[in-house]
Amino acid sequence: MGRLDGKAALITGAARGQGAAAARRFVAEGARVMIADVNDDEGKALAGELGAIYQRLDVSEEAGWAAAVDRAVDEFGTVNVLVNNAGILHFSELAKTRLEDYERVVKVNQIGTFLGMRSVVEPMERAGGGSIVNVSSVEGLAGMPFLVAYTASKFAIRGMTKVAALELGAKGIRVNSVHPGMIDTKMVQDAAGGAEIDLSWVGRKVALGRVGQPEEIADLVVFLASDESSYCTGAEFVADGGATATHALRI
Repeated sequence: MGRLDGKAALITGAARGQGAAAARRFVAEGARVMIADVNDDEGKALAGELGAIYQRLDVSEEAGWAAAVDRAVDEFGTVNVLVNNAGILHFSELAKTRLEDYERVVKVNQIGTFLGMRSVVEPMERAGGGSIVNVSSVEGLAGMPFLVAYTASKFAIRGMTKVAALELGAKGIRVNSVHPGMIDTKMVQDAAGGAEIDLSWVGRKVALGRVGQPEEIADLVVFLASDESSYCTGAEFVADGGATATHALRI
């Protein structure tokens, strides 16, 4: 018996990286999964491999969310898990950050999460409850130089998660945030214009001495999606190899 048997999940940013790892784990644990992304080729290929369904979704667009949720309900009968995983990164020092770049990050990371949560309240309430997992970051717990837009958006996700948990608890809907540290995905590479980036030096700075793997975040997301976390809501779940266990004076 799978840990997610009977669950119907919509996972954003699921064509690759953390989202793809979550989709794989969800299917392995018995969930029916909608892979939502703007990377059509990768998303369709993964959906075909897993026996999931693919939906093109720009998370910053209200109409796109309505279409995705309507299709998920049509295909699955309900949606009782939402993983707001889609996100983008932009490196720039504060004084040189353009408004358009700041807004681009906020639209995907922050507004996308808001729209996602709002769009599933009704179907989850009809289903008798559900679980929303919002992927924030360690930059939603503390700042990082050159990441003003990203950090702002991830702090916002942390706060919205708590508001949603307070409002939706009576409806049986749990809402939690996940705060990964440095994970071995293409997000940093994409933000650097496609250049290969050696992240090993970052891993050496944390307690566990390595960069995390997408599957390690997926395991945490499965727990929050499952009934094993039935008394968890409005909480922050950190998987960062010990990054936030220290402070700036660490040698």
